Amino acid sequence: MTMVPESHERSAECQAIFEKLSEFLDAELPAESCEQIRRHIAGCGPCVQFVESLKRSIELCREYESREAPAPLKREAREELLASYRKMLEARSKLS
Repeated sequence: MTMVPESHERSAECQAIFEKLSEFLDAELPAESCEQIRRHIAGCGPCVQFVESLKRSIELCREYESREAPAPLKREAREELLASYRKMLEARSKLS
């Protein structure tokens, strides 16, 4: 599910930017793609607001400290997560 600002008309370029934002913020994209995203965001007010909101959300998640350690995952859940992770990696490798 791709999150986009409700008040922003969803242009094809904005949609493409939103789909790559996590990789952009984690510095996982090639320099050319990052520059293209920076240029778009610089000229698109709703995208600027959305990116700033996303950055703040990421900061808050990184700062969060749980008071209790979570219970260990069951074997089935670990296997399902690992399978999903491998599927995601495979899909990313096909895009490169």
